[in-house]
Amino acid sequence: MPEITPAFPDSDRTEFSPDLLLHLSAGGVSVVLDATTARLPSVVHWGASLGPQTTESVSALAAAAQEPDTGNVVDQAVRVAILPEHHAGWEGRPGLAGHRSGAGWSPLFTVASVAIVTADGTQPRRDGRLVEAGPAIVTFHARDHVAGLGLTLEFELLASGLLRARATVSNLGQGIYALTELNIAFPLPARAREILDFAGRWSKERIPQRSELVVGTHEREGRKGRTGSDAATVLSVGTPGFGFEHGEVWGVHVAFSGNHRHYAERLSTGSQVVGGGELLLPGEILLDEGASYRGPWLYGAYGNGLDDQAHRFHRFLRARGTHPSRPRPVTLNVWEAVYFDHDLDRLIGLADRAAGVGVERYVLDDGWFAGRRDDTRGLGDWTVDADVWPDGLGPLVDHVRGLGMEFGLWFEPEMVNEDSELARAHPEWIMQTGGRLPIRSRNQQVLNLGIPQAYEHVLDRMTSILTEYDIAYIKWDHNRDLIDAGTFPTGAAGVHEQTLAAYRLMDELKRRFPGLEIESCSSGGGRVDLGVLERTDRVWVSDCVDPLERQQMNRWTMQLLPAELLGSHVGSGVNHTTGRAHELSFRAGTAVFGHFGIEWDLARASERDIHDLAQWVEFYKQHRALMHSGDLVRADEIDPAFQLYGAVAADKTEALMFLAFVGRSDESPHGRFTLPGLDPDKRYRVAPVIVGTPDRGRAEPQWYGDGSGVVLSGRALAVAGLQIPRSLPERVVILHVTTA
Repeated sequence: MPEITPAFPDSDRTEFSPDLLLHLSAGGVSVVLDATTARLPSVVHWGASLGPQTTESVSALAAAAQEPDTGNVVDQAVRVAILPEHHAGWEGRPGLAGHRSGAGWSPLFTVASVAIVTADGTQPRRDGRLVEAGPAIVTFHARDHVAGLGLTLEFELLASGLLRARATVSNLGQGIYALTELNIAFPLPARAREILDFAGRWSKERIPQRSELVVGTHEREGRKGRTGSDAATVLSVGTPGFGFEHGEVWGVHVAFSGNHRHYAERLSTGSQVVGGGELLLPGEILLDEGASYRGPWLYGAYGNGLDDQAHRFHRFLRARGTHPSRPRPVTLNVWEAVYFDHDLDRLIGLADRAAGVGVERYVLDDGWFAGRRDDTRGLGDWTVDADVWPDGLGPLVDHVRGLGMEFGLWFEPEMVNEDSELARAHPEWIMQTGGRLPIRSRNQQVLNLGIPQAYEHVLDRMTSILTEYDIAYIKWDHNRDLIDAGTFPTGAAGVHEQTLAAYRLMDELKRRFPGLEIESCSSGGGRVDLGVLERTDRVWVSDCVDPLERQQMNRWTMQLLPAELLGSHVGSGVNHTTGRAHELSFRAGTAVFGHFGIEWDLARASERDIHDLAQWVEFYKQHRALMHSGDLVRADEIDPAFQLYGAVAADKTEALMFLAFVGRSDESPHGRFTLPGLDPDKRYRVAPVIVGTPDRGRAEPQWYGDGSGVVLSGRALAVAGLQIPRSLPERVVILHVTTA
């Protein structure tokens, strides 16, 4: 499986006998593992840092974590490994489910070796049975000779305090081993009893939902063949009432773009875990003798509040060598300007207007390829439509490049219309089962990239286009769920192979075209996960750019991803999806905290709008370094009509805060808001920022003064706060915070 590479090489691997206690600590987080007596590792503690430990203290901690005998249970304490084992008395979801003709379904693994690689290459500290290290990856090799299975567990604590683990199972016996589940699970303390995850739908992704963790399983399955607009994204369990700034929270994310599961489980004994893995369809993993399957990483994020949890994901992503390092270019996408109506003169005029307001990347969306005049035909025929583009894309690409902008192009490589030359030539390349084609969705079917010839065809066609034209960016779409996703002629389930093939295709294109950037778009925000983010450079949060909707969707997508990875565009005055009308200041003020762009026919914009839009573009360019490197802050809600969020520089010398009025208060619109995340001992000037034409319907509080704002300590701003401005709903107030 293509994978997120380890944060450091294993050239300094240290081997240990399988009888140790392990303490890893990084980023304010400690993880203690009990890996004694050759058993699979069990998490004794995952949470706030414990500081330096001794063998005696960790042994006492492990003893204190053992469950008591509650009666009518197995005669020894149930020990929950990170791959939970049925044989140990664990009656919840097992970590491994499978069989060899009915046998080997409840394995008992014995660890043969343990290897540790530290992030800095130093030797782990040893104190008797205890091994201590900072950021490190620990690899356990285990085997069940009776079941004929091998197991490798990789367990890593990253510098950000983010935890991740994955498992590889190997068939070491005779005959086929049918694997049906492979899950990783991390234990939760008893005080974690409230669940937060996300629901949603097309054009309204990542809607938060809370519930109580009760006896039973809270399970979120994704059976769409893609992550899904309704994906759990991060499934967290915390102390009741936890918020952005307070309350302990433990969450997991499955880094996989195909079928998957997240779950939180509580047994009647009081034991509880949170976990997940790939959701395998029947027969997808049939391991021949000597074959292996490796599951995706399960990420675990502990935090004191949701912002602290989010910081762990963000810091990890920003530390990757593949993370976008250059300033995120202002992007114009032409979809909501022209749709399928491709006309060279009109598109050149749009490029001129885009360059005039400061756009840095111009993206031609759906409709450029053969026969594609609507969404019923042509998908899969990746050749330029000669009827619409008699001279090819060259005239537009050259004009855009001549204006100093990058050129981007839309593809949907994993899909096909039945009305296409590709489908007529190779109907067997359409994913199908039961001797029938699946139900159409958006008038299209899924192209089976698990078939080598289909994969090579798409790779060759995309390579040809990317070679012929100077294309810096692909908007990679994926507009339907995978239903009846089988491989012709047997109909065998193929979602697993399709997902891996899509990863390979992205990886290979990036290898062939160094510097190429890819956006993960999937009917909007339907493929947002750390598996696809290893090979893409941003996500399209939603097909809906209505700022009122985006206030919520961007806010919660940032629980996983930092602002620079979130495609966030200014739409037209009347929104394409919802029909709502908004002032430019609210549209742009919402979109600017992300990877800023435009989704608007600028030929229809007024002179004032063009003038103001250029100022918003300039504002974004001035502040994107702060927004795309600073720590996310989100204030806990004081009134559902307001929400405050922003970015604070790592050295806490500067911040940019956004106060969004997303509704009308039930009470008189007075009161104070506080600014989290600042240094309590520093003094700050908080000043309003006006971009473009000032908003109507706003009453400025006295602390605005002459526009220079007010000077207070970080402690006063966090505790006492400032008076909320009076404003009409659906407006954004921007505050620039600098040290005084």
